Amino acid sequence: MNAAVSDRITLIRHANEAEWIEDVAKEMGTILTQQIQQHGRARMLLSGGTTPSPIYELLAEQPLEWARIEVGLADERWLSPQDHDSNAWLVRNSFMNLAEGAHFDPLVRVGLPIAECVHSANLLAAHSQPACLVVLGMGNDGHTASLFPGSRDLDRVLQSNQPYAALDATGCPVAKDWHLRITLTPHGLAPINNRLLLLRGKQKLEVLNAALISGDVHTYPVLAAVNAPGNKLRVHWAP
Repeated sequence: MNAAVSDRITLIRHANEAEWIEDVAKEMGTILTQQIQQHGRARMLLSGGTTPSPIYELLAEQPLEWARIEVGLADERWLSPQDHDSNAWLVRNSFMNLAEGAHFDPLVRVGLPIAECVHSANLLAAHSQPACLVVLGMGNDGHTASLFPGSRDLDRVLQSNQPYAALDATGCPVAKDWHLRITLTPHGLAPINNRLLLLRGKQKLEVLNAALISGDVHTYPVLAAVNAPGNKLRVHWAP
């Protein structure tokens, strides 16, 4: 592992997948432990996808005080939490089922329209302990969470004064069949001091470098995480 610090990000390069999984899980465990020691409880926000799931599994094996830890999501497809394509399902099955005692708050509430789900998410964010950690991924189009370039709602969501917003990604190929989303906004990212961006492969690193050179958050929404105040975005990369 080696780290390179710039004025905008800290890039940690890992030699291989195994080292990447172990080091990220260890860092997450350290952040949660410190938060519990300082505040009695900890809250973190996780992303879906297959990339982080082995990290979540290894994190869940750590002997943390899971009953003091709350887990939320950075974003979600407009799907039931029981749907296997939902982020909630992945987090439950790769993490929550192993981290005994931890509390999980899905973004989608069965039976409620999307506007009410967003409202509930924003109420929870306002009245619960602030998240100390968010885990993010990035697509080859430069999106993070569900902030998709080219989305009709992107500008509105980027300017939102709420932690979460609904977004319609119709016409954005990377969104595939799941156009309706609930996503963390830049406003929601702002108070989270520990932001981890998990990347695998040469292409992802090239996209991130292009984003940093561009500086255009509409073209590369991942910059919302880069530009958030507080500690620098920590980028964990492996081949």
